[in-house]
Amino acid sequence: MKKTVCLLVLLSMTLAGCASKLSPAEQQFVDKLGSQGFNASEVRNTLKKAEKRDDIIALMTKPAESKPWKTYRPIFMTDSRLQNGLAFWQEHQATLNRVAAEYGVAPEYIVSIIGIETNYGRFVGKHRVLDALYTLAFHYPPRSPYFTGELEQFFLLSREQQWDMTQPIGSYAGAMGYGQFMPTSYRKWAVDADGNQQIDLFQSPSDAIASVANYFVKHGWQTGGAVMTPVQMPAVYPESMNFPKRDLAPLEDLLAVGAQAELPLAPHWHAVLLSYEEEQGIAHYIGYNNFRVLTRYNRSPMYARVVHEFAQQLKDAMSADQS
Repeated sequence: MKKTVCLLVLLSMTLAGCASKLSPAEQQFVDKLGSQGFNASEVRNTLKKAEKRDDIIALMTKPAESKPWKTYRPIFMTDSRLQNGLAFWQEHQATLNRVAAEYGVAPEYIVSIIGIETNYGRFVGKHRVLDALYTLAFHYPPRSPYFTGELEQFFLLSREQQWDMTQPIGSYAGAMGYGQFMPTSYRKWAVDADGNQQIDLFQSPSDAIASVANYFVKHGWQTGGAVMTPVQMPAVYPESMNFPKRDLAPLEDLLAVGAQAELPLAPHWHAVLLSYEEEQGIAHYIGYNNFRVLTRYNRSPMYARVVHEFAQQLKDAMSADQS
């Protein structure tokens, strides 16, 4: 009997040791952070607090952006989101005007981004950022390098902000705050706009507003620049011209294959060709530099278009409200 008990205890200890052992990839991560001044034991203990979430992997494989435009648009372009956007704009109008003057980004695009991302802070996500980044870094091979980098940035950001890493809540991809900044974006482009010596994208709308504008500018936003316009394309044209297969290119390339638009097209402009599945069939658009900037916030052309169209809806509604 005594021998059996000892064997059971030994087996239990072995299993516990195996459960707590880091994978080679995790150990490599610990070693890398150790070279950046982190205590290896603390990094290991933090990783052990992270939970692999199968629901996060499921969400990553079926994003809303995989839907056709005619299905995607109604998710975001709603009356309630519009009313929330107008209320947010009115409440923070002084900050939006100041930021627009400083950065050259029209208020409607800032308000649109925050509305599309979190409905003005009403839904900033429900997953621990640590769990999301850990799951995608070590259990989602298709994008493991990217999310391993973001997990590293989260450690650095948490050290700078003096966060308990188990506390921040965000999206299933690890994005945070009003504008859903990834850790890299938080560290590189978030700014302190309210002057309290702290960058807080969770509780400070002012910081969020200025950070979105700064993000745009750092990625090449052109003040007053065009975003997108409808275009007629011939029935047959090279598929390789479509975004994202092809990024910004001379507009002459599109004109050469028969692109036609109601608005004048300046040949020296650079643009991308966009195709959307609308109710009446496939519709084509030309996206300019500022469209490209929107895709730096989210690579999807569906996302960039809905941000643009919601911005125009907000601007029109705000003008009507003030008239």
